[in-house]
Parts: sequence; structure tokens; C-alpha cells
Amino acid sequence: MIAHASYADIAVALADRVGTIEIRRPPNNYFDRALIAQLREAFDTFDRDDDCRALVLCAEGKNFCSGANFAADGRAQEGSAIIRQQQAGSTNLYKEAVRLFRIGKPVVAAIQGAAVGGGLGLAMVADFRVTCVEGRFCANFTRLGTHPGFGLTVTLPRLIGTQATEMMFYTGDRIPGDKAVEMGLADLLVPLAEVRTAAIGLATRIAQSAPLAVKATRATMRRGLADAVEAATDHEFVEQDWLFKTADFREGVRAMAARTLPDFKGN
Repeated sequence: MIAHASYADIAVALADRVGTIEIRRPPNNYFDRALIAQLREAFDTFDRDDDCRALVLCAEGKNFCSGANFAADGRAQEGSAIIRQQQAGSTNLYKEAVRLFRIGKPVVAAIQGAAVGGGLGLAMVADFRVTCVEGRFCANFTRLGTHPGFGLTVTLPRLIGTQATEMMFYTGDRIPGDKAVEMGLADLLVPLAEVRTAAIGLATRIAQSAPLAVKATRATMRRGLADAVEAATDHEFVEQDWLFKTADFREGVRAMAARTLPDFKGN
């Protein structure tokens, strides 16, 4: 196994040719550029490791990834960080995120709770998603007063179709795990206690197939996806940039922190 660096917010392991990457910012596993950079480095390292044939992306705690933390008392101020980066003209977070789509090995995500906003975008990096009834899939961007990001304008319609994607984008509805499997947003539904085990089991079955053939087939099936995600994030970034400056965005952040319904004015 190729040696991994020591990470502040993730843990990695390799067993039976399956690499496991666990996000460790419980309970909500909010992300920022630093976390995405750590994930990118771990993905790249496993991708170069011939002893690894498939990956499992999972998270410690109640939720998979609740996306951006816009709350004033949150640990990972990803929302504020994005705003600061955008004001400085930096696209580093999305550039790091795009690199997650460029690895050559299959990824299985274990979604035990919420995959919200950018957390949903992170879940879409995976080839397959294993979840439970307690899983929650949500693209809540318009409920915050902003534009979808993390390449979701490409990855979500590719998976569930344009109509279902628009429904998720425009309403911000939370999709429970059983419905997510029904609509193709997730692939396997298991009891909550078995989500990670089932994800590792699926990755192990993939790892038992011929590795060169899997890699070649995956490259064919995902041909153009990473480039499309890169182009999408460039556009999403521009739309988010001006929307972050609106009164509606401030109201969306306020309402989310207060857990109340936002009163948007259209300005």
C-alpha cells in the first residue's frame, strides 16, 4: 500500500483491496475547502495504489455531510469561506472538488443520514450510494437563496433526469432513503446499522472483478463527466457569486440558522 499522509479530518484504511475514506467531523460533517483538499489527496493516493481496486466514502456521526455550515456557531464555516473565496476571485474549493471526479477507480458512498447541499454534491462523486430509510438527500440551495453548486447541475440530472432534478432544486425537498432508491438517487436500501457494511460489501464485489477491465469500463461509462462537472462548477460559481450578495441570501441564511421559513423578497 502506498503510504498516506496524516489527515486532520479524515481517516483512511485498506482491507481486501477496498480503500475506506471516513470523514470525521461529526455529527454533521460540514465541509470546507480544507476538507475537500484532504479528500482529494486521499482519493489520489488510493488511485495510484495497485493494492486498492475500489473505494468507500463514509462519514462518522449522524449524517453523511450536511454541506455548508452557515450557522454562526458552526465548526466548519464553509458557507462564509465560499463567500470570502468568491470575493477574492478564488475557485479553489470547486477546483479541488472536480479532481474527485477524475480518479479512475469506482467509489461507493455510505449515506447513513443527511446528504444536503454540497454534501449531496459530494455523494454524487460516487458511482453508487448505499443508504437507509433514515437517509436524507436534499438540494436546498434555493431555500438558502443561492444557486446549486458542486456540479449538481450536471450530476443530478444525469442520475435521475431533468424533471426530478428541477423538482429537487426548486422545492428544496428532503428525499428519504427509500424514495431515493426508488427514483434512482441511491442504489441499495439497508437498515441503518448495516449501511457501511453493505457499502464495503458492494465495493468488495467490485474489487473482485478484473481491475483493468473495471477501470476501462468505468472510463467509458463516465466519459466526459469530469469535464462537464468542471464546466458546470465554473458557471455555478458565477451564479452563486452574485446571489451571495443579495438580501434573499442573507434571509435564507438567517432562516436556516433560526429553523424558520424564510421570507424572500426577490432582492
